[in-house]
Amino acid sequence: MLETILAIAGKPGLYKLVSRGNRNLIVESIDDKHQRMPAFQTDRVISLADIAMFTEDEEVPLADVLTSLQKKENGGQCSLDYKKASRDQLFEYFADVLPNFDRDRVHPSDVKKLLQWYNILIGAGLDDFSKMAPTEGDNIDDRK
Repeated sequence: MLETILAIAGKPGLYKLVSRGNRNLIVESIDDKHQRMPAFQTDRVISLADIAMFTEDEEVPLADVLTSLQKKENGGQCSLDYKKASRDQLFEYFADVLPNFDRDRVHPSDVKKLLQWYNILIGAGLDDFSKMAPTEGDNIDDRK
């Protein structure tokens, strides 16, 4: 399912893929408004299935990180106020979710973005992250 959930650079929030056009994608915001809009080839669009977090050993798929975060929060919204949290507070919190994350390559803004996305997904009822792992050969952006 993460294959159809998209992040668009420069636009807040997350979007669900609705349709593919000839030179664009039609996306719908994952919020109360459910506003539809086109995403063009010039937009930097990435599927959440293609995102991973750096650890000391390897990269961990976002679905696994979200599942771990969901277990920490017992299925609810994030308990940390990530908008006001300091770097140390963010990293201390995130260490409970992904203990061996690479503190040199994961930035506080990455953790904030992850927590924001988690809250959006939980708020929209998209909480079965085990079904969100990418499958071989999936590519949302085959518009070349």
